[in-house]
Amino acid sequence: MAKSKYEYVKFFEQHPHLLPNTFLVVRIDGRGFHHLSSRYNFEKPNDRRALDLMNAAAMGVLKELPDVVLAYGISDEYSFVFDRSTELFDRRESKILTTVVSTFTSYYVHLWPSFFHDRALSSPMPSFDGRVVQYPSIQNVRDYLSWRQADCHINNLYNTTFWALVQKGDMGTAEAEEALKGTVASQKNEILFSRFGINYNDEPEQFKKGTLLFRDVRWLSGHYEET
Repeated sequence: MAKSKYEYVKFFEQHPHLLPNTFLVVRIDGRGFHHLSSRYNFEKPNDRRALDLMNAAAMGVLKELPDVVLAYGISDEYSFVFDRSTELFDRRESKILTTVVSTFTSYYVHLWPSFFHDRALSSPMPSFDGRVVQYPSIQNVRDYLSWRQADCHINNLYNTTFWALVQKGDMGTAEAEEALKGTVASQKNEILFSRFGINYNDEPEQFKKGTLLFRDVRWLSGHYEET
């Protein structure tokens, strides 16, 4: 490569490497998806097409990046887990993060017409941000996934009850929010069943628990061993 007097600017670049022998979790989140879901009239409280599109984009990431051993998605969020042995991009944080985010986003936009053929995308386009978290043990990773699934349940129960009050209970959004303020899970379940005949346990598992995509069955069987 030809050299020039301007080449010194390369020394300002930073290339932080992630710690060796740690599991890596890249979590991506939709940017401004509250407005996007309204703009494209997503069904409330859950739009299966939107969730299936997220899953399809995540499958694209697994296809492109064999080092991802599993992925877990809820709402406009997806987490991609890399095994502790990965040496992808020499474990350079910026390369791993930007590759996952850009790959997911490109698949999301590319596959949009397959799920929303009647709603063409226009500017501003869907986009995602992300972060990388390092975990030293498999138990940490399991606890991370349990945390995200607990969030899925809490948020979905709230949203299911909230939108039942709005759509079937003729409440305004502010009124429904006030009605649910301070309620616990059992009270939300009671509202759903007594007022609307909805048994929350019968809601689709995808809505209540999220979606898990996996490459290595050991992560599901509990037989993954620390090495």
